[in-house]
Amino acid sequence: MASIKQLKKDINNDIGTIIEEIYLWELSNPDADLSKSEKLIEEAIQVFDELVQKINAVATKENLKKQFKAINEEKNMMIQSLMKKSAAL
Repeated sequence: MASIKQLKKDINNDIGTIIEEIYLWELSNPDADLSKSEKLIEEAIQVFDELVQKINAVATKENLKKQFKAINEEKNMMIQSLMKKSAAL
């Protein structure tokens, strides 16, 4: 992992991409039930907030690499979950 700043950028870009895909799906399916997609957007925003809070909560200088590696792995799992849900729309 390069830096904390890069991790935050990666989270922002990944979540932003998922939300953008959901909005594109909504535009291409105007007759579909949009409540599921709106719920998924809210979930993506909540995931973003949780991950950034975890990054900001790292206060101790002990095991920084280990802590941020765990956050990065959690990010990857959450992003994959969101992508599966958006593909199921």
